[in-house]
Parts: sequence; C-alpha cells; structure tokens
Amino acid sequence: MADKEMKKKHKSATVCGYPISIFFIVVNEFCERFSYYGMRAVLVLYFKYFLRWDDDFATTIYHTFVALCYLTPILGAIVADSWLGKFKTIVYLSIVYAVGQIVMAVSAIHDITDANKDGTPDNMAFHVALSMVGLMLIALGTGGIKPCVAAFGGDQFEDHQEKQRSTFFSIFYLSINAGSLLSTVITPILRAQECGIHTKQKCYPLAFGVPAALMVVALIVFIVGSGMYNKTAPQGNIMVKVCRCIGFAIKNRFRHRSSRYPKREHWMDWAEEKYDKLLIAQVKMVVKVLFLYIPLPMFWALFDQQGSRWTLQATTMNGDFGLLTIQPDQMQTVNPILILALVPIMDSIVYPLISKCKLNFTPLKRMTVGMFLAALAFVAAALVQLQIETTLPKFPSEATSQAKFINMLDQPLHIEAGTNKFILEPYTATEDYLNFDDPFNLKLGSNDTELVSLADGTRNTIPIIQDGAQPRSLKFRDVTAKPEQGANAIRFFNSLDSVLNVTVRGLELTGIVNNNMSEYVNVPQGESKVFITNGVEVCEYSLTLGFGSSYTYIIPPSFRFTQNCGDSIGSVTDISPNSIHMAWQIPQYFLMTSGEVVFSVTGLEFSYSQAPSNMKSVLQAGWLLTVAVGNIIVLIVAEAATLPDQWAEYILFASLLVLVCIVFAVMAYFYTYTEPAKIEAQFAHMEPEDKEEKKRKSLEMGWKDSMEPRSEKRRSSDSSSDEEGRTQTKM
Repeated sequence: MADKEMKKKHKSATVCGYPISIFFIVVNEFCERFSYYGMRAVLVLYFKYFLRWDDDFATTIYHTFVALCYLTPILGAIVADSWLGKFKTIVYLSIVYAVGQIVMAVSAIHDITDANKDGTPDNMAFHVALSMVGLMLIALGTGGIKPCVAAFGGDQFEDHQEKQRSTFFSIFYLSINAGSLLSTVITPILRAQECGIHTKQKCYPLAFGVPAALMVVALIVFIVGSGMYNKTAPQGNIMVKVCRCIGFAIKNRFRHRSSRYPKREHWMDWAEEKYDKLLIAQVKMVVKVLFLYIPLPMFWALFDQQGSRWTLQATTMNGDFGLLTIQPDQMQTVNPILILALVPIMDSIVYPLISKCKLNFTPLKRMTVGMFLAALAFVAAALVQLQIETTLPKFPSEATSQAKFINMLDQPLHIEAGTNKFILEPYTATEDYLNFDDPFNLKLGSNDTELVSLADGTRNTIPIIQDGAQPRSLKFRDVTAKPEQGANAIRFFNSLDSVLNVTVRGLELTGIVNNNMSEYVNVPQGESKVFITNGVEVCEYSLTLGFGSSYTYIIPPSFRFTQNCGDSIGSVTDISPNSIHMAWQIPQYFLMTSGEVVFSVTGLEFSYSQAPSNMKSVLQAGWLLTVAVGNIIVLIVAEAATLPDQWAEYILFASLLVLVCIVFAVMAYFYTYTEPAKIEAQFAHMEPEDKEEKKRKSLEMGWKDSMEPRSEKRRSSDSSSDEEGRTQTKM
C-alpha cells in the first residue's frame, strides 16, 4: 500500500507553471555545494598548517578524500533505486553529511593554553582521528546524494512540462556554480581571521563551521518541502542489472571457450541464454562508451590539483592586488568565474565559428583538445614554479651552516670569517648569508682570531657589538623556512642600555635587554602598528609588510622616543618577501578551465547521446568513477615519482596527459557514432523468442535453473536523466 502511495504522483502547487517544490531543491543544492566546496577550499591548508603535515602527505590525503567523494555516488544510486528511494536517501545521507561537517569543525578546535610553541595542540592524534572521521562521513554524504538530487528535481515535473524541466536544470546548474563561487570566496576569508582566547590563530573552526551550518540549513530546507514533493518508489537499479548481464556474458564465454561452440559476433552475445536481445544491445552501447572512458581519469588527475598543489603554490606568491588582498585558497574562485564566462562564449561564439569554417569538430575531438589544454595548464604552472624557485632563499643543507653579520659599531669594521674578508659600514649587515662547512675562524678588526662553531643545518645572525675597547660577536639562531600562510617573521635587536617592550599587532615581546634579540613573532601582511616602550616613554610607528618575509629590526644607540622614532630603526632582511604575483596563476587557471569546459561539458553530452534511454545513470556513475580514479592517479604518481622539484612534477603530469591524449585521439578516430533510439526501436519491433525455445538453448549450454522470467519489464529511466547529464558539469 505504501509503495502504491509513493508511486502515485502528488499534485504540487505551482507558480508560473513551475512546482513550488523545486524551490526547496534548488536552495538545498546551493547550500550543499557551498558546504562542500567551502570546506574543500581550505582543506589542504588545514592539513599543512593545523595538522602540520608536509606538502606531499597533505596532497595525498586531499586527493584520497576527493576520490572517495566520487566513488560513493555508485553506492548512493544503488541504495536510492533499489531500497530507500531518492527522497529518503537524500535525507538520511544529508544527516550523515551534516554530522561529518560538524565533526570537521570540532576537530579544528583546541585549547590554545595546551598548545605547543608553534600553536599546534598537544593531543594532535585526537584531532587527526576526528578529522578523518569527519572526512569519511562527508565523502559518504556528498557522494551518496550526488546522483539523487538532480534526478529528484526532475521527478517534480509532469510529462508535459519538458520546457519547465529544462529551465529547472539550468537554474540547478547555476545554483551549483553560485554555491561553489561564493564558498571559495568566503571560507578563505573566514580562515584568515584570527581567533583564540590566549593566542590568536588562523580560524579553521569558523572556516569549517560555516559550511557545517549551511549543510544543516540545506537539510532543514529539504525536509520542510517534504509535503510538496512528488516521490517515486524504488524500482530496481539498472546498474546492478547491467553488471549482472556483463558478468553472465563473461562467465558464459569462459565456460564455453572450447572450439565446439560456434563463435559469436560480440562477446556480449554470450549473455543471450539468459537476457533478451534488447538489453544486450543496450549494454553493448554502454560498454562501447565506457571503453572510451579508460583514458579520461588522467584529465581529472590534473584538474583536481587546483585545490592541492596549485593552492600550495599560491602560498609562496604575492597576493596583493591593490584594493584586495587575495588569500592562497581564494585563487580557486578563478575556476567557477571562468566557467560562468566561458560556457556561453563557447556555445554562442566559438563553436558556431568553427562550424561556419566547415571544420568537423566532433565531440571526441573537442574532448581531445580539452585534455591538451589541461596539459598546457600544467606547463604554465611549471613555468610559474620555476620563477618562484628563483626567488626562494637557499637554506643550508644538513652538513652546512649559514651566518649573516651585523656591524653594531659606529665605525666601519674589517671582518675575516673563514675565507671571507669584507668591510661592514656602521649599523649595516652583509647582503646575504655566508656558507660555512666547519667551525671557522673569525677576526674582528685588530682582534685576535676566535673559533666560531655553528650547528649544522642552521641559519644564524652574528651582531658585532662594542665590548669595552674591543668589538665582540654574539650569536642568534634564525628561521630556516619561509613563514607559513604568507605571514612575516620579525624580531628586534636592542642596543640601548634600557630594557624594552615591543608590541606588534597585539603580540608582545617583553624584556628585551641590552644587546639582546627578541623571539620571532609572525605578523600578517599589510600595515601593522608597532609600540616600543621603556616603561616611561612610548614610540609608535607603522610597519608595512609583504608576504612570507623575515626581518630583524635594529634599535640603534641613537634611537630616541620622538615623533618620528621609527625613522631611526634599521632593518635587516633575513628572508625576502614573495615577489611573484598570484596573478601569474591566472593563465594556468584559464587554460585548465577552458579545458574543463571543452572536455567535461562535451564529454557528458556525448556520453548521454550515445547511451540507451534507460541507462543514463550507468554512464553518470561511470563518469564520476573517472574522477575518483583520476585522484587515485595523483596519489600513485606523487608517491612513486618523489621528484625533488615541484616544477618537475608538473611537467611529469603534463607529459603523462599528452601521452594519454594521443591514445584517446587514436581511440576516438576508430569510434563509430551510434543512434541509440534507432537501435532500440529495431529490437523493440522484433518478435520475442518463445520462452521454451530459449530455455532449451540454455539447457543445451549447460545453464540449468538460470532462466529469468521473460515477463520482466524493462524500466526506462526518468526523462530528466538526459538533462541531468547535460547540465551538471560542476560535480
């Protein structure tokens, strides 16, 4: 009785011919996509800067998560079509999804009083475990509902509402890209905020918490519209039936591989003993398209690195765009912006021009071009990386040390350090670090030579101070890595007789005594107020910093607490700021997005035009599976290659895609386009074989008790599946 009620169409209220119920579905999709892409935008930085994983491991876990997100749609489709139906599947898995997002937000919260010096919590294993649980729940939720929501939206329309249904899918696609665009703008801003009670840290709990809240909103909105939905009962999953048919054909062919059995035109014909010819013909068409899918994962292997390797690349670049300061994870917004711009340009201008030039630009040729553009995008990324590496500091190896000298005397000083001889003017430093392999001899002016020992693998600053009548050297350890997240590591050297306290952006450096160096503090990019006090007088001035630099600020003996006190403070550059602008990433994003538009949109349209009417979902599952396999390829290549330079890895991926592109072009050359409707009509008009005759043939082949009733009805998928495949390009 319940099944009959579910099958019965519910007459939903309409506005301008559209069911009101689609409003709830569109809002649900917008919130869900905001939740997913917002969380994913900051995920790799969360791995690197909160969980303290290196670039390679952060990339590995990121792509493992994305792969799971595109493997679980198969499970969601089977559950929806075979047991629960689309509505219940969306509700139940959305609950799992929301719980996963909440767990991720909670995993980023820690008591800063129990943190280490670098801000990481002591109980890191707990946070890692919680994060992994959250990501697995999110992967199950977002992947499970992916094949259901669009098709459920199509269920809301009557058969005569084809125009309204088409408009709905356009709006649905717009909601996907709007959610993606807004989330990749907003969540990086939230992450960049400073939060914490005792010490300010990057606000990952807020960056994950807002997407979690949006997912809860998505679930509530969807449930509120429950009474207005048209709900259909589960009618069996065509993917399961296709897999069984293929499995039977392989098994039957293997069992009867001896020469006494006549050969058959196609290996799927070995399923004729159990399945009717129409189903076999449909499976042949599907297998033909799935065969073309084999090279496609390589495209996604490159495409999804926008959220991992390219984001990490942006952390070493300058994000100052004048009126705007762009965070590294915000560069991902270039992709959805370009998609919204390029899709109509391609459809309205580029393709019509190509057609007027009498060029046979077939769908498979378009996809080949899309793969080639993606390879070019990684070549562009490699060129940018080469430029970045020329600006990065050369840190010491494990067997060497480095030192920079600062003359704090009011007169020029002759210095001999190992084999290096130079003169330093008053209150100046050596332009760059000097390399030392072993303890070295240091001679200051007319002083006797002293032996200086530096720890291997360290950078050091050696100020030369006046000690009575003779100069004397001091040693201070410097940072040996670029400051993270575009911050700037700064410290102060006090050459005054009084004890100084320095405050920069609320960060206090207290008790800096004479001829001593403060600890480093990490200060964000932009303008910061600096307050220097000796307990009686105060010096206030502004300091403007770029991205990823390190400075030592010298407070000289001539320093006075006057109005322009900051003018007398000198600076020594330990690490230069990022000088390659993030705008140089735009060409690689443009090439990649162009490739996506030509490859992804065309690929879906081609696949659905070549698939039988009742097997669109099989092709959708296969398409999503190529995305999952592509992310697995990233894991394999990144782990196996172990290339020392990032630019070389980019070139490796580009080369692999070019190779795969050539293979795909050859496969496409030999592909013959089909018209599924005509083939289905041909078999539909054929007289069915007599059941007893089919049973006799089956027994002759040795397949006893294997017959399925001929009365089994072939179920067609919803007419919405065509629209779903053509419109849902942002998955």
